Amino acid sequence: MSKLTNYIKMSRLSFRHLLILFISCCFGLTAWLSNPPQAQAFDDPSLLPQQQTPIIDLANFLPKLQEESLIEEIEQFESETGWKLRVLTQYDQTPGRAVKKYWGLDDKSVLLVADSRGGNLLAFNVGDDVYDVLPRTFWVELQTRFGNMFYVQENGQNNAIAQSLDTVKGCLAKGGCNVVPGLPQEQWILTLITSIVGGIVFGLAARPRKEDQIVAWQWALIFSPLWGILFIAFGLGPVVTRTADWLPVLRNVLGFLLGALVVYLTPMFNEGAQSEGKT
Repeated sequence: MSKLTNYIKMSRLSFRHLLILFISCCFGLTAWLSNPPQAQAFDDPSLLPQQQTPIIDLANFLPKLQEESLIEEIEQFESETGWKLRVLTQYDQTPGRAVKKYWGLDDKSVLLVADSRGGNLLAFNVGDDVYDVLPRTFWVELQTRFGNMFYVQENGQNNAIAQSLDTVKGCLAKGGCNVVPGLPQEQWILTLITSIVGGIVFGLAARPRKEDQIVAWQWALIFSPLWGILFIAFGLGPVVTRTADWLPVLRNVLGFLLGALVVYLTPMFNEGAQSEGKT
């Protein structure tokens, strides 16, 4: 009987050890999957091609014909303007800092790095002279617009890279940009919402407080910093600085007026309904 008891105890201990080992392995595997290993090479010139080319597509994001077309455009743009554009795509391996010597990157260079392992496909390494015409906020917006996972899923890695290059070339060719040109649908919707909210604030502030008062201009002026920021800075500003199209501006103005009128006229309709109910 004692031998059976000891055997049961030993079995329980072994089972506990196996369970702990299994859980540890699961945690380790989860951590490894959630944090994939970084690029193998930190400075590996062996990954660089022998022949000079402005595009090194280690991750095979670009179809052959599109890559050849982009190479021609980059070389022509460099010969015409002096700005140096380079593209590096990577996944498991990267030449790392070796590309700086390989390409001779300087203050007039823009290096686009495409890596699909992170939350954003794109990253940019920009020379000091480039910041004089394209500020840091431009690069943050460019990365956010074309490198986010939703844009990449809908358009592909190759088009995200190509569209980013076209945007950079267009801005450099005309002497610089403070913001990324073009107004995406989701960004316009956000400006429309802020315009409507600004109108609601204006309508609440402009409601008459006295019987003989039509518009409470004093309160509207007091709250003007709030509705002005919502409508002008966040509603109209991002639109007029990114596109010359008047239609989004008109829609945002109508949204502001609609929000203001709805809030302003609601008490009048309520009072009319209450008076009819009493009669």
